[in-house]
Amino acid sequence: MKGVLVVFFTQQNRRYQGKMLGDWVVDLAKDLGLRGATLSTGIEGFGHTGELHSAHFFEMADEPMQIQLAVTEEEYGRLFERLDAEDICLFYIKTPIEAGTVGGGQDNVDHLNRTGDKV
Repeated sequence: MKGVLVVFFTQQNRRYQGKMLGDWVVDLAKDLGLRGATLSTGIEGFGHTGELHSAHFFEMADEPMQIQLAVTEEEYGRLFERLDAEDICLFYIKTPIEAGTVGGGQDNVDHLNRTGDKV
């Protein structure tokens, strides 16, 4: 598959529609029928304001988070059309990619046949 890798950056304490923003984006990706999304937490980072965000033993609310999605250009368009309609602000990185599955297991072949990719 040729497409793009989209990575969103946020913090655990950001919420939208009653959910952590990271969880909301993952749920949106699932609702849109995208191929997958991965939500990861970081130990420490800083953003455009220079403010340090980190995971502390007693306070995890400021923990940095990122959501990664490998999608086609069409899926990217549907995702960003929906995000543009929402009242949120998310920093992202978009990178062109080529993605696929390696190995000859039957599960891989069955999955690729269901998603329409060439086997």
